[in-house]
Amino acid sequence: MSVNMTAMNQYRTVDVRSSVASASPHQLISMLLDGALTALASAKGDLVRKNIESRAKQLNKANSIIMALKDYLDLEKGGEVAENLFYLYDYMVRGIIEANREQNADKVQELIDLLLEVKQGWAAMPLDIRKG
Repeated sequence: MSVNMTAMNQYRTVDVRSSVASASPHQLISMLLDGALTALASAKGDLVRKNIESRAKQLNKANSIIMALKDYLDLEKGGEVAENLFYLYDYMVRGIIEANREQNADKVQELIDLLLEVKQGWAAMPLDIRKG
């Protein structure tokens, strides 16, 4: 890797760390949703290109993020919404496993569509609730 690319990658790492450090809990969840969507989109492209190694890496990344989102749910305070998200995230984890096993780009697209709906709902949350 060239010196310029190494420096650029280090800059990105510092930029992400500083963004995370200064983010609100609402922004952190948004960042996780974005990360999962990016990983799923990359995995879909890798499926089409038959890039097995990258596909597995991206699906594992998406799986880890979705598991983290599931772990962050507060089922006591979140009530029915949190419970529904819990089951949706569980479905998505199983869907990632299925998509990887069957090498199914359509399944990955289904997961992307579901996660986009979650992201839209999260972004539409009223400001007073975002601030807690």
